[in-house]
Amino acid sequence: MTNEMIALEKTHPREGLWQVTAPVPEIGPDDVLIRINKTGICGTDIHIWNWDDWAAHTVPTPLITGHEFAGEIVEIGSNVQDLALGQRCSGEGHLIGKTSRQSRAGKFHLDPATRGIGVNEQGAFAEYLRLPAFNVVPLPDEISDDIGAILDPLGNAVHTALSFDLVGEDVLVTGAGPIGIMAAAVARHVGARNVVITDVNPDRLALAARVADVVPVNVLEQDMASIMPGLKMKQGFDVGLEMSGNQAALDQMVEAMTMGGRIAMLGIPPGKSPVDWSRIVFKAITIKGVYGREIFETWYKMIAMLQNGLDVSGVITHRFKARDFADGFAAMKSGSSGKVVLDWT
Repeated sequence: MTNEMIALEKTHPREGLWQVTAPVPEIGPDDVLIRINKTGICGTDIHIWNWDDWAAHTVPTPLITGHEFAGEIVEIGSNVQDLALGQRCSGEGHLIGKTSRQSRAGKFHLDPATRGIGVNEQGAFAEYLRLPAFNVVPLPDEISDDIGAILDPLGNAVHTALSFDLVGEDVLVTGAGPIGIMAAAVARHVGARNVVITDVNPDRLALAARVADVVPVNVLEQDMASIMPGLKMKQGFDVGLEMSGNQAALDQMVEAMTMGGRIAMLGIPPGKSPVDWSRIVFKAITIKGVYGREIFETWYKMIAMLQNGLDVSGVITHRFKARDFADGFAAMKSGSSGKVVLDWT
């Protein structure tokens, strides 16, 4: 194996990524080296590409970016005993500490010392990735590399969707981006009665209808109250999954919830958004903030659902060779794509 690799790097603190030749990472005794086959482009990667305020204050340069991946293990550290050469895998991109109360209690996704590959540490937009063996998630044969490359965002969708009991419930999803669409598919898979997904982008709503058994609603054209009678709903939605990061969408969700409704929030409204807390209090609404995936419970859940008939493959709308990464980012930024996958093979 050569000691050099092709990678996509945030070389300069300005818009864009650059293809570079970089050293293949050297692994430690508790690490594995993964040859990357496929990677997904994430909304976080778009922030890094655009070099917005968040990226400028968070991401060091130079840095190999990317954190959604599937590949195979080609080197194993001396202390690693439960993984094998040639084993197909994805992996958890949050690198946790071991000393916090949360981590010592097994609540790894809440560890305040977490660092992210492709955000704080060298990432997966490369031919090879070094990853702690603890973070490796083996891929069953039934799960393709394409799906393996989007397990990270699917995990966000699963974590959000499974925040509350959905069996027989009426569920409202605000935001028909890829994660919102996958969350809607999960809600239907686990037994929700009705799943409504809202957006203002007709392309995204059409994609949602193709991927999942949901009712797509363009809130610029339809009022939420007008669709409830046709769904045999009398009061409002039982569970809300806020995936858009849009304050108006959250306000609409609160209005559409039943008394005692429950909302899981993955979307992040920009800045300090005004909230009418009286509506939340008087409707006795529970709001849960969701971050990342439960490590590793979410991974077990989503792999089991994929093996048991959950199909989110339609959310991948574009595939490009890694060398054509600029086209992939353009597709992702267009607003009309679902997930975009880069091929490193």
